[in-house]
Amino acid sequence: MRNHSNKKFFTLLLVMVMVFSTPSFLNAQESRPTQHVVLISIDGFRPDFYLEEKWPAPNLQEMAKAGARSLGVTGVFPSVTYPSHTTIITGRTPLHHGIYYNAPFEPTGQTGRWFWESELIKVPTLWDAVKAAGLKSASFIWPVSVHAPIDYNLPEFWSLEEGFGRIEPMREKETPKGLLAEMELNVLGKLNERTFNGDYLNREDRIGEMAGYILETYKPNLITLHLIATDHFQHMEGRDGPMVRKSLAATDRAIGKIIEAANRAGILEQTTFIVTGDHGFVNIHSSISPNVWLVEAGLMENQPDRGNWKATFHTSGASAFLHLKDKNDFVTLNKVKSILENLPENQKKLFRVVDQEELMRVGADPNAALALAPIQGISFSPSSQGSVLKPAKGGTHGFFPDFDEIETGFIAWGAGIRENVEIQEMSLVDVAAVVDYLLNLKMDLPESTLYPGMKK
Repeated sequence: MRNHSNKKFFTLLLVMVMVFSTPSFLNAQESRPTQHVVLISIDGFRPDFYLEEKWPAPNLQEMAKAGARSLGVTGVFPSVTYPSHTTIITGRTPLHHGIYYNAPFEPTGQTGRWFWESELIKVPTLWDAVKAAGLKSASFIWPVSVHAPIDYNLPEFWSLEEGFGRIEPMREKETPKGLLAEMELNVLGKLNERTFNGDYLNREDRIGEMAGYILETYKPNLITLHLIATDHFQHMEGRDGPMVRKSLAATDRAIGKIIEAANRAGILEQTTFIVTGDHGFVNIHSSISPNVWLVEAGLMENQPDRGNWKATFHTSGASAFLHLKDKNDFVTLNKVKSILENLPENQKKLFRVVDQEELMRVGADPNAALALAPIQGISFSPSSQGSVLKPAKGGTHGFFPDFDEIETGFIAWGAGIRENVEIQEMSLVDVAAVVDYLLNLKMDLPESTLYPGMKK
């Protein structure tokens, strides 16, 4: 029996040696500049976080100096989380990938649901390409990742029913079943609304520990993760506040945990870290409620389902997008244009109208008849009652991406990346091309540019 077992063992070993020493396998290994990419999205990530030493981000600043860094990354319109993250993972604008806002426009009234499911994405993703290449992937709290073809996945998802919290709904959508329980046992401790809560910085620690554990234990080729604290506290305090600084420090610490995990696993020299974001941030002081104009004109009603409506503004971050009940109702569209044109100058100067031709050119929602893009300091509100102009505070995003404050950042550091490369300007669609190059995925990325100067 022992001889038979030994024979089976050595036969299996011989097969493994033959497979892993074949030219095709070795060529695939050699043609990839790196074996592991950790793609980190920091929500509300700004270039000054790593370009200015006043910010408490030693890991980010060290990576930026040692690798490739951008002085600014131009995002998509609207510059909000879900469209932006889908652009990162596809290299395409919302016009093509189909995730136009955080929450889809719902003609009979907004239910509170967001674009959660990956099957809503209309083009291939990096996760698809990794799977097609026979590689492994992992993801943590990434937007629009429910049901995605990811080997180890804890997606961003929550229930619309009262009392469910955030943790159990994510657990229900995990892949494989038992993934979160495994991480709780080995590294996290039991998660609950106190130990994993976006109002506190312990959430960043937990996400860093999740990614670090999976990287060290299973060594996937691509990890995507989403860190949210900097967004949360910039909404509350604006661009610079005590909790903004503390949240950045917590985010930087989470990234450090993943770097340490790669080092412990002995794969740091074969790993590349890409850190980017979805948008910058703008301090606001006032908001405009454009649906009040439409209610006054009889084009919609002040009802949750909009009542008997013909036109309505769907707000996304700071901007507002006009939707018509009948997309061919040019009479109503002209009425809305007339309303906007005849506003008093002290209101008209607070925003500009983005027509459908320009929306198509920048890759925004093709279903919107037009959009309103505010000036800095102003945000649009979905409210359909009260004063048109209301006070606001804190910070927000969603602006048309044509000024510095709304730009996000980009750092690439590690295997396959040249040292000390400064890219003055790039676009969010370009991030996918960097991952494609690093893992040799051979994706079709017609909108995404790989800058040869960052290649090692």
